[in-house]
Amino acid sequence: MIKTWLTPQSQSPVLGTIGDAIRSRSDLIAKNALLRQQLIVLKRQIKRPQFTSWDRWLMVWLTSRLRSWRQALLLVQPDTVLRWHRELFKHFWSGKSRHTGGKQPLAADVVALIKQMASENPLWGAERIRGELLKLYIHMSKSTIQKYLPKSRAPRSSQTWQTFVHNHSDQLWACDFIQVTDLLFRSLFVFVIIEIGSRRVVHVGVTRHPTDVWVAQQIREATPFGQAPRFLLRDNDRKYDHHVWAVTQGAGIHVLKTPVAAPRANAFCERFIGSVRRECLDHILILSEAHLRRTMNAYGAYFNAERPHQGIAQRVPTQPLAVQEPPAHDRVIARPVLGGLHHAYSWKAA
Repeated sequence: MIKTWLTPQSQSPVLGTIGDAIRSRSDLIAKNALLRQQLIVLKRQIKRPQFTSWDRWLMVWLTSRLRSWRQALLLVQPDTVLRWHRELFKHFWSGKSRHTGGKQPLAADVVALIKQMASENPLWGAERIRGELLKLYIHMSKSTIQKYLPKSRAPRSSQTWQTFVHNHSDQLWACDFIQVTDLLFRSLFVFVIIEIGSRRVVHVGVTRHPTDVWVAQQIREATPFGQAPRFLLRDNDRKYDHHVWAVTQGAGIHVLKTPVAAPRANAFCERFIGSVRRECLDHILILSEAHLRRTMNAYGAYFNAERPHQGIAQRVPTQPLAVQEPPAHDRVIARPVLGGLHHAYSWKAA
């Protein structure tokens, strides 16, 4: 009977009126309120009526006042009722799982420091910022830092291969060349020597015309007073000729040659070359040989004394192993490096 109220009437108005006459007053009031709400929805637009959440809730409540409550499902489908239940459960569970203790959130000044590092150093990723924070004796995970980085920052590519630790890493150096193009598209060459164990840049040389004699002189300058490694790792470049062989033999250095077309065999130098390009040379126009020499010396000093390295547990090559506690009630200051391309952070002295 209630179903006929919600569908087009097939009986005569007289029979409908007689049927209404025998209904109770409460049924008639509920019926009128339900029909009135349907008219409001129908008048809202010409096309298929769209029910809001309030319409559905109101009609469910009004229909529940009638004897045949199942007619509510003509307006509110079972899937809708289940969705309402899921949403209510979501709110219920959110209330039960509200944070009531456990790990304390980061202090506001630490969050501000992370955002400052990300803003001042657009080339840095979360792992790079984590290393800088460890220098300030602030320990946290990479995922924690990522939560406070701007969403618009492009994701930084992470290292996809693990470097090996040589049995003689403390006595092993590696060398290689970096080719650079200046403002007038002329070639310059940077010769670098890296100490494998500490990742320290031992020597940097710049020239336009690298020769066997010039390379031999660079190795000689890098090993004064017998301060030479036991091994020197290099590739098969023709610039390492008999003059280089004579200098290394005289210093007691055993030369290790990498296989042909195997850059990963000299992975430490390749890693340094990638870092110096991404963090320095790709962002500076080189004007001359002297300009490149000053730039590489500045980056080498920053690389040795300020920049943390993943391969040595986020330590700095020249930093002592002992970790001290940060001074109390001091603030962190930023010092620009390479004209503001990077920044070095330290505690301000009291």
